[in-house]
Amino acid sequence: MTDAWLPEDFAHPLRAELVDGVHLRPIRASDVDIDMVAVMGDQPMLWQMYGEAWGWPPATMTREEDEADLARHAAEMETHESFNYAVLTEDEDRLLGCVYIDPLDAADGVVAAEVSWWTVTDAPGGVAEALRSFVPAWLDERWPFDRVTYPFNPGVREA
Repeated sequence: MTDAWLPEDFAHPLRAELVDGVHLRPIRASDVDIDMVAVMGDQPMLWQMYGEAWGWPPATMTREEDEADLARHAAEMETHESFNYAVLTEDEDRLLGCVYIDPLDAADGVVAAEVSWWTVTDAPGGVAEALRSFVPAWLDERWPFDRVTYPFNPGVREA
């Protein structure tokens, strides 16, 4: 990634409302306990989605490895290298999924991102569908991208 991926004055959103009782916010290392439940509870589905490209999540992932991964994500958000938003219940006692926003190499002057998301298989009704419509609109309205691809979420329109 180059230093010029995002405009210098861009401030990433700290919270976004998805549906009643569910919101997105930047993930933190302190989310490890609810993240472990979500990730390892759906590890086979997540491995099928991301395993080949990212090698994640390994079936043997420990709490310490997950916490370190979450700390890395949080640090990368502060420096605008990449973004990982947790999809959380209102009281933040349950992680329902994540949204990843990563830099995509593009031609000079084009701000491009590779975006994906997942939800736990037992997420409340409508959450997965809401993300599918919310994420592209949120990126169009709130983020400075010229181009967005969705390699892990088939059927989402690319901008």
